Amino acid sequence: MKIIVPMAGRGSRLRPHTLTVPKPLIPVAGQPIVHRLVKDIAKILKQPIDEIAFVLGDPAFFGEDVVQSLTKLANGLGAKASIYRQDKPLGTGHAIMSAKESLSGPAVIAYADTLIRANFNLDPEADAVIWTKQVENPQAYGVVKLNDNNEIIELVEKPQTFVSDQAVIGIYYFKDVAVLKEKLQEVLDENIMNGGEYQINDGIKRMMADGKIFKTGTVNEWMDCGNKAVTVETNTRMLGFLQEDNKEQLIASSVVINNATIIEPCFIGENVVLSNATVGPNVSIGNNCSIENTTVKNSLIQTNTTIKNATLDEAMIGNHVTYDGQFSKISIGDYSVLE
Repeated sequence: MKIIVPMAGRGSRLRPHTLTVPKPLIPVAGQPIVHRLVKDIAKILKQPIDEIAFVLGDPAFFGEDVVQSLTKLANGLGAKASIYRQDKPLGTGHAIMSAKESLSGPAVIAYADTLIRANFNLDPEADAVIWTKQVENPQAYGVVKLNDNNEIIELVEKPQTFVSDQAVIGIYYFKDVAVLKEKLQEVLDENIMNGGEYQINDGIKRMMADGKIFKTGTVNEWMDCGNKAVTVETNTRMLGFLQEDNKEQLIASSVVINNATIIEPCFIGENVVLSNATVGPNVSIGNNCSIENTTVKNSLIQTNTTIKNATLDEAMIGNHVTYDGQFSKISIGDYSVLE
């Protein structure tokens, strides 16, 4: 089994946090988004992962440190890491085809801007599975249309009349991804574009037209990391799940507590110093931070950051930040100083 992870986008909706760090490497509940996503997919698949192919963007932004992080992730799951580059932002189909040398055999394709919680078995009779989530407002999403055998027969983008309440979340399984590769190559050769981009859906629709059987795999939770507000919300939800699972150490043993209170669930990394502070609930703090004379809840703080004299709620603060002030719902990028 392979996992293909297109992650070349710059994450413009999550700026300023993605000005220096690619969005899939933004930590949520103590781990980068893409790390959590790939590990959760591996758990669902319940079979050995041979290769994880990552499709990155410009090497000037997705540099050697990113490659090393992703290689370590793949190796930790017993898989080979393959690194590809998408030289131009030409859509989901184009991103997948950037990794065409790895497009053979059974594979999961997962876009690295979402987190999931799921427990289901892949249908062995299906040629492909599109992972979905039941939603209350399907008109805001791309959804699947099913026949009487619960097979997907159509993909419908933001339907104004009811088609189904199963929204496509951007994770797909193919019994043989080479079939998708063939169809996407046709799309590229015929220059079929939607919105100025080559889309995975055009390849999938050609597979359906050939009679390939598509089924759904429904996830229990689907958490977006598209912008600051939803990323903070996702951090809160993920901390809750991790506390229930009780399988990860969320508060490092090296945390120094000086007249401070921690209200769980929280993730607090290595060498964090808490002085005259109340932290939590639903707070993630990266390594080597100092929090002093501060109350913080429902927030995400990355590494090597100093916070003083603050009351924070629904805040997202980057790496190497110094902040001293009273605004609460703040979004501060890396290497900022506000004193």
